[in-house]
Amino acid sequence: MKKLDLRKELKYLYTPSSKKIESVDVPAFQFVMVDGKIEPGMSPGTSSGFHEAMQALYGISFTLKFNSKLSKENPIAYPVMALEGLWWVEDGQFDITKPGNWHWTLMMLQPDHITEALFEKALHQVVEKRGDSPTLARVRFENFKEGLAMQTMHIGPYAAEPATIEKMHAYAREKGYRLRGKHHEIYLGDPRRSAPEKLKTILRQPVDKI
Repeated sequence: MKKLDLRKELKYLYTPSSKKIESVDVPAFQFVMVDGKIEPGMSPGTSSGFHEAMQALYGISFTLKFNSKLSKENPIAYPVMALEGLWWVEDGQFDITKPGNWHWTLMMLQPDHITEALFEKALHQVVEKRGDSPTLARVRFENFKEGLAMQTMHIGPYAAEPATIEKMHAYAREKGYRLRGKHHEIYLGDPRRSAPEKLKTILRQPVDKI
């Protein structure tokens, strides 16, 4: 059986240093994705829609993983990639300390051998097991490319991210970058199992050269 580990192959994108900001060129990848927004008065930690979206992505991604491993033709074993989130606002200024108007896209990267047909099969299996839901109905399989971006590893609670983001903005000014696109977070730590000061989150921001 062939074994694949994208976390090792894509180490430059998924294991950045926490001691510096760096520039990366992020190619196109394929993801299982779902969109949503934080309900008024809620936060990512208390939003039922956000929690349901996470459960949907993990369910589909693990189903794809097991189907790939058990395939009679060309079985491939691989670990599920980390949960990622794109964040933005459609009105006003994005402020990480004020989640009331945040929109999000949650997504999980999938290996190249995963196809639209395999995704549809896995989605059908999850629906059969858990029952249909508005969240599962919105899940899609899509390519996404960021191109030039800056990133760093943030270690600590999510509430402390603004200080790290300010360092990224200073780096952008130094390099002559203009921010574009959506604030991107990659969750390497599990807040249910890790102390807040030990959480690891990759912060990534697409940029253009001025």
